[in-house]
Amino acid sequence: MDIYESQLSRSSVFNEQIACELFDILPEDGPVVIILGRDGNRWVSDSSRFTALNISESFLKGLCAKIDDGAEPVVTRVNDIGVVAGQLAAEQTNCGYLIILLPQYNSELTLTDIGLIEMLLNQIGLIARLVEKNARAYELQMNQLGMYSHSNIASN
Repeated sequence: MDIYESQLSRSSVFNEQIACELFDILPEDGPVVIILGRDGNRWVSDSSRFTALNISESFLKGLCAKIDDGAEPVVTRVNDIGVVAGQLAAEQTNCGYLIILLPQYNSELTLTDIGLIEMLLNQIGLIARLVEKNARAYELQMNQLGMYSHSNIASN
């Protein structure tokens, strides 16, 4: 098995779990949050609103390129929509990118509230770290159970 394939599939699973946790707590008329995995998968908090915002794929790829170049967080606008983007990573897993679309914000308002927006980015990063720790704890627990079951079979 290719090590990169296992890492990509792991980050995809993490992204799915992060999306489930995060999208449940977002307000209905709040920001539209997009998680872009390094494998090309995408999770969107509100698909219909995202489609209505008419954000191009090339714009999203451009944001990811800026983040990869070290510009983080990226604060910009498109079609009078405030946009903030950054890397989504846990302690051991680089999950991809996080993009927050703020339809009710223009560029000036986005910059005015950048402290709150960075706090939101950090909280989402915390969710990613907790999901990863939970997965590691579960994996360790399953390994321990497997080890105990093998020792019981050997002693019989």
